[in-house]
Amino acid sequence: MKIALIGQEIPALLPSLLADLLFAGHEAAEICAEEKNETMSSLLEAYADRIIRHSGVDARFRACSALEDTLCGADAVVYAGDYMASSRFQQDREALGGDENDPEGLSDQARVNGGLGGLMHTLRQGEKIRQLCDDMDGLCPKALVITLGEPVARTVELFSLRGYRCYGLGKGIAKGPGGVEDICRRLGLDARKAAAHAAGLPGFEFLLSLTGEDGQEQLDRVTELARRGELGRLCARWLERYGAVAVGRVTEHAEFLPAQPDYAPEERPALTESVERRKERILWMNTVGQQGLDTQEAKMAQVWLLSRAPAARPMQLALALLRGEDLEMPTVARKNRGEIVSLAREAVIQSDLTLKGGAEQPHGVRLPPELADVCAEIDEAGRLAARAAFGDRSALRECIELDPALEGLDRLYLREVVDKLIDMHSDILTLFGDGE
Repeated sequence: MKIALIGQEIPALLPSLLADLLFAGHEAAEICAEEKNETMSSLLEAYADRIIRHSGVDARFRACSALEDTLCGADAVVYAGDYMASSRFQQDREALGGDENDPEGLSDQARVNGGLGGLMHTLRQGEKIRQLCDDMDGLCPKALVITLGEPVARTVELFSLRGYRCYGLGKGIAKGPGGVEDICRRLGLDARKAAAHAAGLPGFEFLLSLTGEDGQEQLDRVTELARRGELGRLCARWLERYGAVAVGRVTEHAEFLPAQPDYAPEERPALTESVERRKERILWMNTVGQQGLDTQEAKMAQVWLLSRAPAARPMQLALALLRGEDLEMPTVARKNRGEIVSLAREAVIQSDLTLKGGAEQPHGVRLPPELADVCAEIDEAGRLAARAAFGDRSALRECIELDPALEGLDRLYLREVVDKLIDMHSDILTLFGDGE
C-alpha cells in the first residue's frame, strides 16, 4: 500500500498519521510526502525513520521534492493544502474593506468558508486541486482521496468533479464554545463518556442526539439551554428558525448565512499552523529524530507532538476504506448517497460515518424541514463554487445569485466585485482570463 501526503499542513499531521498507520493499523505501507525544502525533508525523514523503527512495522517513509515521485502508484492521497492561505485571505479582507460604516456590507464577506471570501478561497483551492488531479490522472487514477483542505465541503466536491472517491475531515464538533465538550460541561456530563450525533453540512452541523454514560438522551436539556440563550444568541436564533441546535464552532455556521447583527467574521482566522507552534513542532520532531524514543526527553517530545496534532484522523479512515474494514467515525464529509434523506444524493454532507467491510452504511438521517431547506441552499452554492473553480463562468454567476450568505446585497454589483477579486489573484487564477 502506498500513501501520498500532499500539502503544507502534512508535517503537523505526521505524528498522528504515523501513529494510526503503524501502531493502530500495523500497515507496512510506503508513505511519501511532497516536501521541496531540503532541511524540512531531512527532519521529516529522520523523525519518521525513528517512529517506524520503534513500531517494528516494515514501513518506509520518503520526503519527495518531485510531485510525480510522491503520487506514482498511490492507493490513497491525503490532501492538507492551501495556497498562501493566510496572506491571500488578508488580501481579500483588505479588498472587501474593513470600514465599520461600509455601506455595501462587503466587510462582512471576508469569510473563510462562505460568502464572497469563501468563494474566492474555493477558486484558489480549485486551481491547486485541478493541477494535482491532472498529475493524479496519470500517476494514480484510482486513488482514494482524503481532504482536509478548507472549505472542506468544496474541496470534497472539487475532487469528486474530477472523478475521485473523496472524503473530507474538518475541525469536528467537540471543541469550542457550543461544541460537545462545552455542552457536556454545562450539563454536568463527562464528555469522554458521552455520545453525540450531529448532521448537516461541513461546518454547518446540528445536534441530533446526545447521550451520557447511562445512555439517557439529553437532547431536550440541550435544547432548553439553547432556548434560554446559554449557548449564545446565534444558537438561540437558529434554534427558533431551524428547529435544531447548532453544534461545533458555532460562529463558523454564520459564515454560510446572511450577515448577523451580533456577529462579525474573525479578522485573522487560524488557517495554518502558527509560527510559534511550528517552531515547537520542529524542535520536538528533531528531538525524536536524533534520540529515537529511548530517552525520557524524546518520549515527552512525542507526547507533545501527538497532543498538538490536529484532531482529524485521515489515516484511520483511509485504512478502513482501503482494507475493507469496519469503522465508526464522527463528522465525516462526503457525497450524500442516502445518509441524509432530507437532502439530494449529490449534496456534500457531514455526518457520522459507519463502515461495514469498508462499505458505507447510511443512517437515513432526517433534518427538520426548515434546516433541510437552508442546507440545500448552502450546499447548492458550494457545489456551484466548486464548478466555478474549474473555470465555469456560468456557475460563478449562478453561485453569486443563489448563495444565501449574500442575501440583502446587490448581486449584480457583487459580480463586479468578484471579477476585481479574481483579477487581484490573477497570478494563480489562470482559468478566468480577462473576465467575460
